[in-house]
Amino acid sequence: MSEVLKEVSIEQLYDLKETIAYELFEGVTYPWEVLPKIKDFIISLGKSLPEDKYDQIKENVWVAKSANVYPTAYINGPAIIDEEAEIRHCAFIRGNAIVGKHAVVGNSTELKNVVLFNNVQVPHYNYVGDSILGYKAHMGAGSITSNVKSDKTLVVVKTKNGSIETGLKKFGAMLGDRVEVGCNSVLNPGSVIGRDTNIYPTSCVRGHIPENSIYKKNDVIVTKKYD
Repeated sequence: MSEVLKEVSIEQLYDLKETIAYELFEGVTYPWEVLPKIKDFIISLGKSLPEDKYDQIKENVWVAKSANVYPTAYINGPAIIDEEAEIRHCAFIRGNAIVGKHAVVGNSTELKNVVLFNNVQVPHYNYVGDSILGYKAHMGAGSITSNVKSDKTLVVVKTKNGSIETGLKKFGAMLGDRVEVGCNSVLNPGSVIGRDTNIYPTSCVRGHIPENSIYKKNDVIVTKKYD
């Protein structure tokens, strides 16, 4: 595997110890490869969850007893809400969603075919579809993943040294661990954001953004400096 391909691999983006769905990623190189498998995985995993820690609240929906789900939230299956997660007022979980431990799904946020690792925050007016959000990733208010191209062609992951065909029509964004996305940003189909990268507010992001970067605008991406 070339260095560029490694940068968008599961190994480079995610700490699999920080998700109940770690087995979903076994034997897979790139995170978007799991998107078509999320539904069946949830149903299989849900049936094995311990009844002393999780309630099955309706068909194919399992919610940890320690999770805090507001009465106005809507959860459609298949879905798993892990321990200590918080599903706030008017959150809309359309299905095929895994919400990690201590994660926050906020007011009017919509999820569809996603895996949120532990401690992810999508707390205010976010749309997250056909996406994987790594440990402690955070999306600012109003930021969204755009998961279908306007011309409806298959999504391609674009890097500085070439492109990777995904074979997918629906593919939002892959956010590595501890990614920070600024308010009202749009992550276009096929966006892959490396670990510990910050995206400026109101950004329009495409392709692969390297880890430990600050994305200011399309032609201004700088490497973080640490003391």
